[in-house]
Amino acid sequence: MRKKIVGVIGGHSCSKQVEQLAHNLGKKLAKVADILISGGLSGVMEAVCQGFKAGRGITIGIIPGYHKKDANKFVDIVIPTGLGLARNVLVVKSADAVIALPGKTGTLSEIAYCLQFEIPVISLNSWNIPGVIKIKTVDEAVALVKNILSKNKGQSLSGTVPVKLRRIK
Repeated sequence: MRKKIVGVIGGHSCSKQVEQLAHNLGKKLAKVADILISGGLSGVMEAVCQGFKAGRGITIGIIPGYHKKDANKFVDIVIPTGLGLARNVLVVKSADAVIALPGKTGTLSEIAYCLQFEIPVISLNSWNIPGVIKIKTVDEAVALVKNILSKNKGQSLSGTVPVKLRRIK
C-alpha cells in the first residue's frame, strides 16, 4: 500500500502566530498521514516540518535550488531541483491532499496547481478562492485530511475530492 502524503504550503516568512499554527498543524497531521511534503525552506515550511517530526513523521522537502544544505533542518529527505518556483508543481503533485497556510504569490501558484490537477486543497487562513475548501481550525483541517486519505486507501488521490467536503463559492 502506498504511503499517505499530505502537503503543506505557505510563506517562507511568517509571523510567530502563523509559525505556531504551522507547528501545531504538523504535529497533529503526523497522526493521520505517513509523510509530509513541503517546499522545504523556512517559515511555514520549517514550522510544519518541525511539528510533523515531533509527531514522529517523515518529512520531504522539494527545494528550488541545487544544494541540499539549503533545506531546513527538519527535512528528512531533501530533493534539490534547481527549478526555482517551478518546483511548486512537484510539491503539490506529490501530495494526496494539500493544506495552504498564509503565504504570498508562491503559495497562490501552488493553490492554482492543486485546482488545475484536482488535488484537494484546504485553506487555513490562506487565500479565499473558489474551489478551495475554507476552514478555520487546525483540528478541522486534520479531520478533512483524514477523511480524504481514508476514502482512497492505496490509490492515487489526485482528482478525488469527497463529495461531503464543502467548497466555497
